[in-house]
Amino acid sequence: MAFCAVLPLTSCNDWLDGVTQTATVSDEIVWQDAKHVDKNVNAFYTALHRYGQFGETQFGGSLTESLTDAFKYGSVSLGHRAGHPNVYVTDPSVVTPDGCLYNVWSESAAYGSIRQINQFLAMQKQYSKFSEEQNARWEAQARFFRAYLYFQLAKRHGSVIIYENLPESNDKALSSAEETWKFIADDLDFAAANLPKEWADPNAKGRVTQGAAYALKSRAMLYAEQWQAAYDAADKVEKLGLYDLASNYADAWSGNNNECILAFRYNKDSGPYHSFDQYYVPQCDGYDFGATGTPTQEMVECYETKDGKIVDWTPWHETTNQKPPYDQLEPRFAATIIYAGSEWKGRKMDCSVGGKNGEFMAYREQAYSFGKTTTGYFLRKLLDEKLTDIKGQHSSQPWVEIRFAEVLLNKAEAAFRLGKTSEAQTLMNRVRARVGLPSKTSTGDAWFKDYRNERKVELAYEGHLFWDMRRWKLAHIEYNNYRCHGMKITNGTYEYVDCDGQDRKFSSKLYRLPVPTSELKNNKLAKQFDEWK
Repeated sequence: MAFCAVLPLTSCNDWLDGVTQTATVSDEIVWQDAKHVDKNVNAFYTALHRYGQFGETQFGGSLTESLTDAFKYGSVSLGHRAGHPNVYVTDPSVVTPDGCLYNVWSESAAYGSIRQINQFLAMQKQYSKFSEEQNARWEAQARFFRAYLYFQLAKRHGSVIIYENLPESNDKALSSAEETWKFIADDLDFAAANLPKEWADPNAKGRVTQGAAYALKSRAMLYAEQWQAAYDAADKVEKLGLYDLASNYADAWSGNNNECILAFRYNKDSGPYHSFDQYYVPQCDGYDFGATGTPTQEMVECYETKDGKIVDWTPWHETTNQKPPYDQLEPRFAATIIYAGSEWKGRKMDCSVGGKNGEFMAYREQAYSFGKTTTGYFLRKLLDEKLTDIKGQHSSQPWVEIRFAEVLLNKAEAAFRLGKTSEAQTLMNRVRARVGLPSKTSTGDAWFKDYRNERKVELAYEGHLFWDMRRWKLAHIEYNNYRCHGMKITNGTYEYVDCDGQDRKFSSKLYRLPVPTSELKNNKLAKQFDEWK
């Protein structure tokens, strides 16, 4: 059975303490002690937290799903997990070379971390006297995270500035998109070749593995549109024989089973910890500032029935007394979304106007949502249902960065692009079978439409949808001139409501974020992309 790659907490905290302890000694002395080297490596793992759904870096703390039709932040006033996402989806002009909340180019974000990794690799070459095998494992971990960081840059910009070593000056031109993706692939290939399938040392069980390197490559190569490379990487994960789908979908992101390939672990007492539950629990959990964002009706309508049928939601696109068919929807719906009539922490949820257990509030009724829903739903997935003291305790459920279901879907998409229709069907149907859904036998464009919906539902709120729609070049089509909706429930009456108040927009120039002005000022060789000049 595979052990999920989860960063050991004590190692992370030791490293944070160790920065001060070793700051006054030379790099050469640090490289005489394997424990100090490990602390350097452990610091790289915190990127999984920063760029994960529980961190602050991906979109200033807001979920990027709020830039799609799947999620809505309920506040009008500006702020992270408040009004900022609502401005971003209605006014694309807020994205400029001088500012974008989902741009991570800066020295304090991706490039600062890349510099730290390159510093580590440079010092290793200069001072390390450890065995070739030990050095290779340290280097493999460092290069895994360098690839992870460059992936964050590449999926935003395409072309970026590649630093394989410490820079000799500020002036360096952007590499092409092809060179960028090759650099990422090469780092991940090195990591996969030099990382173990499983770590023998019990104290190292949380470190990245060969499977994690191949899995990340399968993801990255889809963005690069290198279908064979994506297929081969996912295939290698599958052939390791270490991973499988958890029998229960609700356990898929728990981090304690062999669906988990890579995760970051927290500790609510000693740290690190996070506050995801405080941001997203309904007010009836005893916290007045939760439910900052909630799932939309558009997301709800993506779920099939338990026997795989498409629901006709037309009767609920107007006011009706007919109860929506929530209880007929497939298991992933109830595991992902809190809805009227569902059970949450021992309470039956109202999700209605004046509701005691989950109150509805019309968007713009007040500046902040204050734990109320503007869509008629609340987020369930990723929350800790066992956490009852929201005010007094931090959250500590792990963030699962990569799980096996994603790898199967990555392989399915790559197989489809390579003309392996039958295999693509089989892979996607394996994911569907976990929740008892019948197989899909569609082909061509119809299959890809089914696949898009399957990926949206299976990986809901795990940080994929917005980036998928960008890489498919579909955002400017489907995320333009539309509005998101909710279900307003008043004394048993269901009303389909507009929860935006104005059209959402997506400009095709957003498929490639601009080079920041600060980079252009400090780097004579960096040039702005044509669409941003």
